[in-house]
Amino acid sequence: MLFFGLGAALAGAGFFLKPAKSRGPQGFGFRCGRANMSKFAVRTCCLLLLAGLFALGCRHSSSETGLTKVTLQADWYPQPEHGGFYTALAKGYYKDEGLDVTIQPGGPYVSMEKQVSVGLAQFGMSASDRTLEAVAGGQPLVAVAATMQHDPQGIMVRKDSPIHSFADFNGHTVAVVPGSTWFEFVAKRFQLNNVHEIPATMSVSNFIADPQYIQQAFATSEPYFASKAGIETRMLLTSDAGYNPYRVMFTTRDMLQQHPDEVGQFVRASLKGWSEYLNHPAEANAVIAKLNPALNQDWMQFSWQALRDGHFVIGDDSGGAQLGRMNPERWSTMYKQLLDLKVIDKPFDPATAYTLQFVQTK
Repeated sequence: MLFFGLGAALAGAGFFLKPAKSRGPQGFGFRCGRANMSKFAVRTCCLLLLAGLFALGCRHSSSETGLTKVTLQADWYPQPEHGGFYTALAKGYYKDEGLDVTIQPGGPYVSMEKQVSVGLAQFGMSASDRTLEAVAGGQPLVAVAATMQHDPQGIMVRKDSPIHSFADFNGHTVAVVPGSTWFEFVAKRFQLNNVHEIPATMSVSNFIADPQYIQQAFATSEPYFASKAGIETRMLLTSDAGYNPYRVMFTTRDMLQQHPDEVGQFVRASLKGWSEYLNHPAEANAVIAKLNPALNQDWMQFSWQALRDGHFVIGDDSGGAQLGRMNPERWSTMYKQLLDLKVIDKPFDPATAYTLQFVQTK
């Protein structure tokens, strides 16, 4: 793939990828650093980069099928939490809308916002808090629809734990991803001035070994592994604390302004995929399993069931009327929370970070 060719060229010219703290659920994004290079290497690298960006940006050069090629940058490796997008791909919903969509996997060192901002993808998966932070940082991004009405992220405890609310954390050790904005919010709101915060390991081994262990988790994932060890769990979701971001699909403002029809096509096909996936996941899960062999059918079934039972995708309306919808009030609330935490240090109009052009409010 061209992206990997570019990466090799950049590395050869002295550029390298290094971890950078990110407040998103994946823990770390990436930023481009530069070692000492000769002028020739700099020129060569720049030419390669420009050529690569030009080639990737020519998504309007239709394929032989007459479809417009676009790339969706995922926020992690293929998983059921992406099921709606893979359903739209597998069932041809994108093609029905005139799009040839490639879903590019994410990972611990991939920043979806940066990938889309520089043209390596036309669409990305993220969350409304991350989108607001990116816009505040000068990235020209805009959310176009909600993928999930509620975030499945939060804290996992054992079923018999004395912890029943975030206010109970004082006096306890909690494992979270360093720099997590949502935990900063929780700590401030519930005056957690006596909490020992340690880095999350992205594993449940400590949770299984220590009955007192409290850790960050996704309701669609970590409880599955705990259950396999015979441990019943409970989740305290970020939304329970009043920190309630949407999971969103986003694009650039230029893409929105210059190609609104394509954005609308992508949103319609994606939401149709999500509606189908929540009822018939088999086809998409088969595709996901091939792309990510680390998954097994039992785990995928658990994740799918958790998405359904938790109403994360469709919200509180079991009929699915809230699918994709976003509410300006919730965006405004999230913006004010980030401003209060000083995560955003320069005020701006939060309405510039999203559009309701393709979805209804709720």
